[in-house]
This record gives sequence, structure tokens and C-alpha cells, in this order.
Amino acid sequence: MLNPKVPLIWLTAVGICCLATQADARDLSVRVNRWLEFRALTGSVQYINSGRTQTARVGARLNAVGDGVRTGRRSTARLAVDTEVGFVTVAENSYVRIARLRATRNGGRVTDLDIIRGQARLQVRPFTNRESELNIRTPAGVSGVRGTEFGVAVKPDGETGVATLEGRVVSSAQGVSVDVPAGFQTLIEPGEPPQPPEPLRDDPTLDIRVLRPSTLDGSGTLEIAGSTDKVNLLIINEEVQSTDENGSFELRVLLPGNRQIQATVITPLGTEQVYELVVP
Repeated sequence: MLNPKVPLIWLTAVGICCLATQADARDLSVRVNRWLEFRALTGSVQYINSGRTQTARVGARLNAVGDGVRTGRRSTARLAVDTEVGFVTVAENSYVRIARLRATRNGGRVTDLDIIRGQARLQVRPFTNRESELNIRTPAGVSGVRGTEFGVAVKPDGETGVATLEGRVVSSAQGVSVDVPAGFQTLIEPGEPPQPPEPLRDDPTLDIRVLRPSTLDGSGTLEIAGSTDKVNLLIINEEVQSTDENGSFELRVLLPGNRQIQATVITPLGTEQVYELVVP
């Protein structure tokens, strides 16, 4: 006699297969020409295309996973996302690359960008297709948008500041998602969930508490300590410096012969302030 449970098990398996097939169909990518195109450049900008590093020029395109852009000191790049669904402005000393660039069967366009270091500001118009996405990935987490203007700043240790000017951003890390609406900012530390949003400051103020030649080793170095907003980038001696979860820092750099040193602060939205520090 046949076991009456056998047909039931078989039908259940068929149902699962059908559901899986439907899910695969929804996620299936189709061949559509997608790219990021350079629209404006200043200073020294290089881009990686198909594994080759070249000097960037207006009109050049990034169109594959792994393609990216690197900016040098006092250099910026502005790129359009193919159908001008959005624009990405990359600040100095930054590295941004394509993580995913595809189209769905239903006409949605999915764009994932990695910000390895530095700062970028994005202007993204509202999507008309529900399957369209634009996600910014950093070593600390992911921020996704569907129509907004926001900025991201990534420090050398991966700590990430996110600030929303218009629209809404959802920042996610460690299984936790946080809404960052217009007029708010957040900080994401590697290995931690996003901090609760705070009112947007967009403040590049630098507070210097210590600026003196080191007396510890007689090596001609300079001690610098101070603070800035915790979401900001701090550049000293052309290098992005790490700050703690409160935006404070203590570091030692070579003391220039003219006893002057330049510091630059950049907010996640790209507001920049340059400071000329004179060592007493």
C-alpha cells in the first residue's frame, strides 16, 4: 500500500521550487548599458577602467564592477549615473568604485557604490521604478536612498559619517537600520550599528587645543590635539587622519621648517574649511 503522505510531500516540494523560480525571475538581471560618466573635473583625478588606471577626462565612463575614481589633493570629480538618475561629487583624497551596476527585468536600475575612503555627495532624483536602488557601501555599513541629497565621509579606520540634506536615507550596519531624514546626520563605527540620528550641523569648525614641538624624543616632530564634529574628515599634511567617536584626535607629525602646517576639515556634505596653523 502506498503511503498517503508521499503525494503531499511531493506537492510541497513542487510548491517550493515554483516559489524559488519566481524569486529568481524577479532578481534576474538583463543586459542594459549602464555607466557612470565624468561630467566635471578639477586637479588630479584618475580612474580605473577594466583594470587600467588612466587620467580622467570629461566624457569618460565607468561601466563595470571594480571600475573606480581616485582624487588627489585639491582635486574633485563629478559623475552622472547613466540616465542622470543621480550625480556623485567626489572630494579630494577620495576613492570610490562600482560594486554593482545592473538592471532588473522590470526596468529597475540598481547601483551600488563603494566609498573606500574620503567624501562624496550624492544628488538622487526620486525613482519611478520600485525596483530601482542606489546604495552607498563603506567599511562600516550601507546607506540606501530612493531620492535625496546626502553626503558620506569615510575615515581611514572605516568610521563613516552620513548627513542628509533633502529626502531620506536609511543607514544599516550589524543588522540594524536607522532612518536619517532631511536635516539629520549619523555616525557608523565599524562593527557597531548606526548611532541615533542627530540634527545636521554641517560644521567644519576645527578646535585646536595643543600645537607644540614635541619634547619627548627631540626628533623634530609636532604634537597636535583637538577636535571637530565627529562625522567630519580631518586632513593634515595631505593625509586623512583618524578621530575618535567624539571627533577628538591626538597625533604627531613632522615639524616643517617654516613652522606652518595646513589642516583641512570636510563635512559629509562636502563643506570644506582650510586652516593655516602656525607653531609658536
